[in-house]
Amino acid sequence: MANDYKDTMNLPQTEFPMRASLAQREPQWLEFWRDIDVYRRSLEQNADGELFVLHDGPPYANGHIHMGTAYNKVLKDLVVKYKSMRGYLAPYVPGWDCHGQPIEHQVEKNLGPERMAEISQAELRALCREYALKFVDTQREEFKRLGVRGDWDDPYLTLDPAYEAGNVRIFKKMYLDGAVYKGAKPIHWCIRCHTALAEAEIEYSDERSPSIYVAFKMLGQTPWDAEGEVWLLIWTTTPWTLPANVAVTLAEDARYVGLKAPDGRVLVVAEDLAASVAAAAGWERAEVVGPAVAGRELAGARYAHPVHDGVEGVVVTGEHVDLSTGTGAVHTAPGHGEEDYLMGVRHGLPMPMPVQDDGTFDAGGGPFAGLNVKEADPVIVEWLRERGSLVASGSIDHSYPHCWRCKQPVIFRATEQWFVSMDKTGLRTRALEAIDTVEWIPGWSVNRIRSMLADRPDWCISRQRAWGVPIPVFTCTKCGETVATEATFDAVIDLFEREGADAWFTRAPAEYLPADTTCPRCGAGVADLAPEDDILDVWWESGVSHTSVLDARPELRRPADLYLEGTDQHRGWFHSALLTSVGAYDAAPYRRVLTHGFIVDGEGRKMSKSLGNVISPLDIIKESGADIVRLWVASADYSQDVSVSDEILQRTSEAYRRIRNTFRFLLSNLYDFEPDDAMSWSEMRELDRFALVQLADLVERVTQAYDEWRFHQVFHAVYTYCVTDLSAVYLDVLKDRLYADAPDSISRRSAQTALAEILRALVRLLAPVLTFTTEEVWSFMPEHLKDGVVSVQLAGWPRVEVPAEEAAALREAYGTVLEVREAVTKALEDARAVGSIGKSQEARLIVTVPAEAAAVLRERGEEALAEMFIVSAVEVREGGETAVEVLPAEGEKCPRCWNYRTLGVSVEHPDVCGRCAEVLARIR
Repeated sequence: MANDYKDTMNLPQTEFPMRASLAQREPQWLEFWRDIDVYRRSLEQNADGELFVLHDGPPYANGHIHMGTAYNKVLKDLVVKYKSMRGYLAPYVPGWDCHGQPIEHQVEKNLGPERMAEISQAELRALCREYALKFVDTQREEFKRLGVRGDWDDPYLTLDPAYEAGNVRIFKKMYLDGAVYKGAKPIHWCIRCHTALAEAEIEYSDERSPSIYVAFKMLGQTPWDAEGEVWLLIWTTTPWTLPANVAVTLAEDARYVGLKAPDGRVLVVAEDLAASVAAAAGWERAEVVGPAVAGRELAGARYAHPVHDGVEGVVVTGEHVDLSTGTGAVHTAPGHGEEDYLMGVRHGLPMPMPVQDDGTFDAGGGPFAGLNVKEADPVIVEWLRERGSLVASGSIDHSYPHCWRCKQPVIFRATEQWFVSMDKTGLRTRALEAIDTVEWIPGWSVNRIRSMLADRPDWCISRQRAWGVPIPVFTCTKCGETVATEATFDAVIDLFEREGADAWFTRAPAEYLPADTTCPRCGAGVADLAPEDDILDVWWESGVSHTSVLDARPELRRPADLYLEGTDQHRGWFHSALLTSVGAYDAAPYRRVLTHGFIVDGEGRKMSKSLGNVISPLDIIKESGADIVRLWVASADYSQDVSVSDEILQRTSEAYRRIRNTFRFLLSNLYDFEPDDAMSWSEMRELDRFALVQLADLVERVTQAYDEWRFHQVFHAVYTYCVTDLSAVYLDVLKDRLYADAPDSISRRSAQTALAEILRALVRLLAPVLTFTTEEVWSFMPEHLKDGVVSVQLAGWPRVEVPAEEAAALREAYGTVLEVREAVTKALEDARAVGSIGKSQEARLIVTVPAEAAAVLRERGEEALAEMFIVSAVEVREGGETAVEVLPAEGEKCPRCWNYRTLGVSVEHPDVCGRCAEVLARIR
């Protein structure tokens, strides 16, 4: 008999598939967006809106995208789409970093050493360009596959001529202001890549180094001559720097004493470290002899060089001497360290540099000439032992700088480089002041960039490579003077804009410089000028995008409203952009900076091939779809490191399934809902009005979360709403009304009115996140709910207006109802567990609650409560604490609606309940 009534029920109808099949369906939406040119439409639609510029930090055009780049790009897309739906004019111009050592290194690797020895610089640059553009195209398609919307047909590339000219504009301003200079200073140098490195290109890894104590023989008179032959004892972890030693630095106010060695020598050490030195040397006790003398009293003393016979060094004093380790006497080689260099400048010391570009010693290495510094340490240690100057040796594990690309340890090496002075023009001070004009998200991230700026040395901006933008200055071949004037800079800018930076390496300066260009020192003409060989640091290149992109493109502006990158960019792009912008314009290039954490595995470990924990976004897209990646991005708290694993992605997929099922339920119950069927607020059932209040609250919460950049709260708010407020309560309660009431009844149309509003709002709230799925939902929605809008991305932001006073009353009343419902649900579960009922409709309830709650429940009416609790009947009684008694339902099970009610009240339909009989009478 029940089957006879199936056709009389308003059962859900929709072609919206339960199975997402995202991997197969998503490409269809990419084609749809391309066909309608959704990016251009969004800009045209919001042409009169307030401009919002998120400036894309350029990923490196080298290899496929990974989880980090996918996370970053989706997060940006989420912001841009949200702002666009809120009515902002929100252009998004993606970009790529195309120059630099990694690309050049890969091309060299592909060519091999023999071909590299033959190839010209022009050929090498052409191959590098080809390699970079190949991966620009590769990554562009991969980012588009993630659903990221932007100006993909006209991105910015750091190898574009106009972009390259922007480098010169900033260099010109900072050079002419005096901030850029050429000088010999120790910098990080990679002997594998043969180039200088900036702080941003340094990674730190553990390294085992020698730990040696070396005695330098003192010359002239000392306070300890009466005790024996006097030697000054130093401690170092870099024996290979000893050939470049010129001084030993002592702490000015520390007390130094003579430590008697078993061989009779007197070793001068800091008094506080005498015992630890003796222990390191393996002596049973530390015998201190002679007087204790302040470091300043020893300044100017001479000693015999530890490596070079006949050469002397000098004792100086400095504040950097550490009295917690070592000997209190610091071996000083100004060419091999920042503090050593400063000592050299202060005391007028020479700066020998016996180490060549490839890391081998030249003749200045003395007995170690021709030896590579990587191999030199054990050789030098043994040599010192044989000479009798090695007092003790061991090893130490410590954090040591490595090259960001080849992962090899770097050295400090003094070479002539181009630098940006942090202090000559007040750049450090001005940059620190500019930091305070920026909103940093999360707030604590400002401390990271502030500390980096406060302590950083001058910025080394030159690199000894072929693939990049050249340092735009000239050298007089007659006298060696640097030639760089406003006129020469303007000529180079014009050259780059017309022909690109490649012309620098193929055109003679006389072809493009003003004919009257002369050397300011010797008066030589333009024919005697040679272009600089070095190229600019890639961080400088990407940093000047505020000029080459934000200033250059009419749809953008400087400062940008938002820079959004990983936390490592505090020392990278955020840093270089700030310094070049403050240096050129005395202002930050951004109004806000949002920083996200690193991508780690489920156990918090960095992803690496060796650990086998690498997860590719391309694999996830291929198997599960891009919306799963996007939902994972939105669900993660970016303020800390972001975990991803198969288990986490499985949970994400389950969350997606529940959200999709919510959309499917909404769509499937609106198949016969027409524009004239919508009901006004006053006509709707109270429960449906409360559902709209909950929806309005959700829209407000989600909008606030988006505005406050708390995207994981967007996810949690929407997911909780779908699972709890809708699926577990409202939609569950509605099923009887939707399926069994007459199709055009007030009760059903009231419910459908609420469902339509929920669908219209929910699809918009999630459009920035589930960009493919919401477009699919939009395509299945009744036309009258879409207001003629072709894509959900163009649909604007939802607004759900409810009468404020009545909404407040409904929140309060249904707060009580839902609290009682929780108690009812628990009681029904207990009854089901002991077998006294099956489905909840088989129960009737006696609900005892305090008087205030009873009044609220009775005001709703016991019939409405039975619907709310999904039972056959409810009796409300007043009492103390809330209690629920579950009793068997009275009446019989209606074969049409499956509720337990009195049957046979209708002569025409004697086997169904009264409600069903009325419905049947209307539809048959």
